[in-house]
Amino acid sequence: MLNKDNLKLRIPEPEDIEFILNMENDSSLWNVSNTHNPFSRFDIEQYVLLADKDIYSAKQLRFIIDLYKGSNKEAIGTVDIFDFDAHNKRAGIGISIVAQERRKGYAKTVIEIVTNYLFTHLNLHQIYCNIEEDNSNSIRLFKSLDFQNTGVKKDWNQRNGSWVNILFFQKIL
Repeated sequence: MLNKDNLKLRIPEPEDIEFILNMENDSSLWNVSNTHNPFSRFDIEQYVLLADKDIYSAKQLRFIIDLYKGSNKEAIGTVDIFDFDAHNKRAGIGISIVAQERRKGYAKTVIEIVTNYLFTHLNLHQIYCNIEEDNSNSIRLFKSLDFQNTGVKKDWNQRNGSWVNILFFQKIL
């Protein structure tokens, strides 16, 4: 259900702690995740071991993205569902792929998998994402998947002493 082509999504396992720690502590990604400080190994261990995996109570869910090459698999990223609102049938989505695996079409495939899961299995009405206005790759990606730019959050994020606008994209079923 959560796979397509050579990609599979799964819930984090204890063996993913090092991978998640590296992803979360990659400061080049902090501007898109609203992270300001590094995480400790203990923080990540607690998240993986104790996090409530029920999206209805936790209001969020993280998947590890596995890439299969023959009989080998490699974790290449994460996709997060956040701000899950069962009453209003909506959720946010965020994706991160390791640098060496970007621009290979994997993000598009993963978002297709997650979109299908959210619309069919969780019966959502809409999915949204927030993209910094100068992130042309992400804008192009989400537009190619029929997400519509429906608004601008002016001066929303501060980056390197400057303010950056955030574009609000929605896909409504």
